[in-house]
Amino acid sequence: MTARNTNLKSLFGFESFRQGQAPVVEQLLAGHSSLAVFPTGSGKSLCYQYTATQLPHLTLVISPLIALMHDQLAFLKAKGIAAASLDSTQSREESQAVMAGVKTGQIKILMISVERFKNENFRRFIQQIAISLLVVDEAHCISEWGHNFRPDYLKLPFYQQELKIPLVLLLTATATRRVQKDMAQKFQIQPQHIVQTGFYRSNLDIELQPIPAEQKANQLDQILRHTQGASIVYVTLQKTAEDVAQFLIQQGHQAQAYHAGLSSDDRAQIQQHFMSGQTRIIVATIAFGMGIDKADIRLVVHYDLPKSIENYSQEIGRAGRDQNHSQCILLANLEGLHTLENFVYGDTPERHNIACLLEAIRQETDQQEWETQVYHLANHTNIRSLALKTLLVQLELKQVITPKYSYYADIKVKWETDPHQFMQQLPSHWQMSFPILLEGIHFKKIWGVPDFDWLQHNANLNRQQVLEMLEFAEQQQALIIDSKSLTEVYQVNLDRLQNTLLLEQLDEYVKQKETSEIERIATMIRFFELDRCLNHNLARYFGDQQAPEHCGHCSVCRQNALRFPPQHPSLASSLTQLDEYIAAFCQAVQKKAPNTLVTATLITRFLTGLSQPMFTKIKARQLPGFGYFEEASYQTVLTQVTEQFQKHKSPSR
Repeated sequence: MTARNTNLKSLFGFESFRQGQAPVVEQLLAGHSSLAVFPTGSGKSLCYQYTATQLPHLTLVISPLIALMHDQLAFLKAKGIAAASLDSTQSREESQAVMAGVKTGQIKILMISVERFKNENFRRFIQQIAISLLVVDEAHCISEWGHNFRPDYLKLPFYQQELKIPLVLLLTATATRRVQKDMAQKFQIQPQHIVQTGFYRSNLDIELQPIPAEQKANQLDQILRHTQGASIVYVTLQKTAEDVAQFLIQQGHQAQAYHAGLSSDDRAQIQQHFMSGQTRIIVATIAFGMGIDKADIRLVVHYDLPKSIENYSQEIGRAGRDQNHSQCILLANLEGLHTLENFVYGDTPERHNIACLLEAIRQETDQQEWETQVYHLANHTNIRSLALKTLLVQLELKQVITPKYSYYADIKVKWETDPHQFMQQLPSHWQMSFPILLEGIHFKKIWGVPDFDWLQHNANLNRQQVLEMLEFAEQQQALIIDSKSLTEVYQVNLDRLQNTLLLEQLDEYVKQKETSEIERIATMIRFFELDRCLNHNLARYFGDQQAPEHCGHCSVCRQNALRFPPQHPSLASSLTQLDEYIAAFCQAVQKKAPNTLVTATLITRFLTGLSQPMFTKIKARQLPGFGYFEEASYQTVLTQVTEQFQKHKSPSR
C-alpha cells in the first residue's frame, strides 16, 4: 500500500482512491492547479478533502448551496477533520467561533458561498489568513458558456490573486469541452492538468416516453406503483410541484413538494424526511438536488422538460449512486417548451434599460467613485437582478468599473456591557482613540449609529479603523453590530464609460446570451429525438468518447426512439381580450410609474407572467391579463402585441 493510500485509509477509511482521484491529488500536491470533471456521485469532493489534510494552511471552498456545505461538513466531522462554514443560517456567536478557529489554524477547511466576498467584515478577515488552496465546487458556474452561469463566479480569479492563493481546484460534473477550456483559461490551468473520468453510467436506464400533457399525472401514478425505493419527480414550476404532490398523496403515495417558495426550515425538514426514508417521493423544482447525497435513489422522473442537457444529466445523475440499477424516465411532450423559453426572454434587458444603467453610473459617479445597491438599481433600471449582476461584471471585464470595496450603509451597535469598563480590555494602541469613538456614536435609546464622517474629520479615524475597533468589541461580546443595505463601491473609468460603442456592445452581448440559451433548449429537444443510443450520445456531449455505442439500457436501444406528441395550438387562450389587457397595463404604468417606457416587449412580459422589477410598483399581478398567456409562445404573443400596440403607440423592440 502506498503512503497516500495509507493516509487515505487512516483519515477516511477508504482502501484506495476511485478513478481520477489520485491524479488530481498528485497534481495538487506537486503544486499544479487542476480541473476535475467527474460524473455526479463519483467522489469529486474527496480530491480536496484529502489534499487539505496534507497542505500547511487553510483550504477555502466555494460552494453554491448551504445544503451542499452542511452535507460535506457532516462527512468531514464524522472523519474527525476540522472543517466549518460561514453561512446565513448561523448566529453571530457561531460565525465568530468559526473565524476564531480559522485564525488559530484549528480549522483546516472553510466553506463559503461566493457572495460572502461581498461582506466587508469577511474580506477584512480573510485577507489576514494564509490560504493554501482555493476550491470551486460546481465550477461550470464560472463559464458564460456553461449552464447555471453565476456572474459573481467570474470574480473568483481576481479573489485568488488578491488573496495570493497558490493553488486552485475546479470541480464539476457537467462541462462540455468548450466550458472546460473556458474554465481552465480563467485560472491558468494547463491542459495536462484537466482530469476527466468516464461519463457513462452502466446502471442508469434511460426511458423517454411520449405522452400528451393531460395523461402525465396518471402515467406518473402508474410508474410509481410499479417501482420501489426513493424517487425524485422534477417539474418546472412551483405550482406544478404542489399540484402533482397533492395528486400523488390522493392516490395513496408518500409524497412531498419541494421548491424555492417554501421557507428554509420547511425545505430542510422535507429534505431530512427524504434522506431518512420517511418520505419516499419528492416532487421538486431544480431547487432540490445539489447537496442531496443519497445513494439509493431508484427513480428520477422528469414530469416536465429539463432546462438543458446539462441539467438533465445532473438530475438523472442523482439516481443509483450505490451503483445499483435505477430508472430515469422523461414524460415527453412539448407543452412546457414555451415556459422554458419564456424564462430566457424574461431575463433579457431591453436596450433602453441598459442605457438607463449607464446613465445612472454617469450621474451618480462622484470623483470617479460610484456607490450602488443592487436592489435599488434593479428597480431604477427595470433589469432583473441576475441580468443586472451579469451586466455589472461585463462592465468590470471591460474595465469601465473596478470594484473597490463594499460596505453596509446601515450600521447600528448595541452595548452589552459598560463601554468605559470595556476600554480596559483594549489593546494599548486603541486606548487613546476609543473615547473619541464613543463620542462619535449617536444613540437613540438602545441602538447607536456611528458617524463615520465626524470620526474621520475630528479623530482622523477612517471607516476601517472604526469597524476594526467595533468588531474587536463584538468578538469580546461587549457589543452587538447590526449591518444592513450592502453597498458596492466602484472606481469608474469615465473615458471608457463615455465610449459610444459601449451600449451597442452590451446590448449585443445580452442578445447573444438570449440566443445561446434558446439554442441550448433546441439542442436538448434534438438530443431527445435522436435515433442513436442515448447513453452514448450523452457521454459524447461531455467529451467522453469511451462509452459503448449501444448501451442496451435506453429507449433507443430498445427500438423506441422518441417522437414528441403534436403540440397544442401555440396560444393557450384567445387573443380577443388583448386590447383590454394592454389598456389596463398602460393605464397602471402611467399612473404609478410614469417615467417607465412602455414597449411591446414589456407588455408581452406582463401577459406571459414574466415578472420585472417595476411590476411590483404597479401591482401587476392584480391587473387583468397578468400571466394570461404564460403557456403560450413568447414570440407569438410579442408579434400579436406589437401589431396591437403600434395602433396606439410606436416604440417596440
